[in-house]
Amino acid sequence: MNEKFEMVAKTFQGLEEVLAEELRNLGAENVAPGRRAVTFDGDLATLYKANLCCRTALRILKPFYKFIAADPDALYEMVKEYDWTSILTLDKTFAVDMTAYSEDFSHSRYATYRVKDAIVDYFKDRFGPNARPKVRLTDADVIINVHISGDRVTLSLDSSGESLHKRGYRVAQTEAPINEVLAAGIILMSGWRGDAPFVDPMCGSGTFLTEAALIAANIMPGVFRKSFAFEHWKDFDADLLESLYNDDSAEREIEHPIVGADISPKAVAIARANIKAAGMSKYVQVECKPLAEWDEAPANGVLVTNPPYGERISVEDMDGLYELIGQKLKRVFKGYHAWLIGYRDEYFKKIGLTPSRKVELLNGSLECELREYVIFEGDYKSFRASGQHIKAVEEHIEERDKRDQHFKSQRRKSDAEWACDARDRGFGGRTAQKGKPSAGRSFDRDGQRPGAPRNKLEERYQPKTHRFAPNDRNNSDAPRAPRVNNAAAPRPAATHSDNPLAVRRNINALKSIQGRQPSLPPTDGEQSGNLRSRRGWKRRDNSED
Repeated sequence: MNEKFEMVAKTFQGLEEVLAEELRNLGAENVAPGRRAVTFDGDLATLYKANLCCRTALRILKPFYKFIAADPDALYEMVKEYDWTSILTLDKTFAVDMTAYSEDFSHSRYATYRVKDAIVDYFKDRFGPNARPKVRLTDADVIINVHISGDRVTLSLDSSGESLHKRGYRVAQTEAPINEVLAAGIILMSGWRGDAPFVDPMCGSGTFLTEAALIAANIMPGVFRKSFAFEHWKDFDADLLESLYNDDSAEREIEHPIVGADISPKAVAIARANIKAAGMSKYVQVECKPLAEWDEAPANGVLVTNPPYGERISVEDMDGLYELIGQKLKRVFKGYHAWLIGYRDEYFKKIGLTPSRKVELLNGSLECELREYVIFEGDYKSFRASGQHIKAVEEHIEERDKRDQHFKSQRRKSDAEWACDARDRGFGGRTAQKGKPSAGRSFDRDGQRPGAPRNKLEERYQPKTHRFAPNDRNNSDAPRAPRVNNAAAPRPAATHSDNPLAVRRNINALKSIQGRQPSLPPTDGEQSGNLRSRRGWKRRDNSED
């Protein structure tokens, strides 16, 4: 259990440093942020905790085989050489998840088939023509992630299964809700940890409010999940997972108000349903109120909101909306740090305030910007005289440019260096040319990590990549459901991708979301049947909102 190995945590662009800090706090070693990913080392407990505790991770991968392949035939030969009995058995199902940034692998679906064929042929050659593990596109026992960058191939086990943004508490949603991982990342980026009031005056389905409550109470987001992919691995330690899952020693009381509102009664009802499913109704107040009616707010708090962009959601007067936001920030939210994520600079200008910070983020497929506004009493001269200051936007731009230049200037290691590095870490470090293995080549862990673009083609097409049960002292309203045997129970089909480009390319996916309307959960009972409970925890009657 104490054996250390390499892992990769995937996240959204702009959240790498936030995720790296989360991993360090969990005790991960050799934490190194990259592009949309963070590499780190740890043992089995670290892998389980990363899935349970990381709020800004989309999935946790465990690399197990690295090699060089110049074409699909070489890929087939190298995959077939691996000892797949160490990962798969004949009674297990598997799926292959392919990501390729290479001119030599222009058809990723064909490369996926070659990997699948190599695994199946491995078992046929050793156990007979009818002996083979079954391929399952959804709900597979073992998910094999294949990452190809140029001619360098990394095979990893996906320990998460469904993307970790699918917490498990969302029972309904409004149109175009913000991703849970992105919401949590924005809150953590703001520095808020529950030590001040939190406000979202345009809360929609309540994602910011729910994530803020979980952060303030220090509740692991993974406790809502029914299962993880690693629960089907051959080395799965059920007792270890149970001990980590049932450890609520770090949870705490929420001492400051968390307040939200929305102009839509249906959105408010949906937000309340999601907050209740997360067991946070006691701590979060939501009301139906337009922004224009805000005339007071808790003192010296943090405001985080996701206003309409004029793209998927719009209002008749977008300029007027952003002008109103600026007026309310200056008149109602004095003493606040306000964080707004938006899409168009012309709307931001209508706010009429100078941002203290700008951060580029992806919201779905939209290249958005997160801006911080420090709202202080009096004039700026008095504000500076009191010893406070607003960090110049130019400093942040300079820091971002330096970070980008660092990634661009990282030289690729020689092939021999990569082979030595891969062998030292137990990955093999092999090379295949035209289907024939040859001398080892390099893999630059110190510079370009898995997921980092290595050329213009890669950079252009880079992906814009429960168990909750409150305890008695929380007096929350959503119990954890009992643990189930996940080896036998199917997981929900993965209907969403953490790669927004995949949705844009998938015509069927586009057709399926056209005209979708928000829906409410049934009102004849609570939405708690899909959650898990701590060992020995008894269900009690819950109070209604």
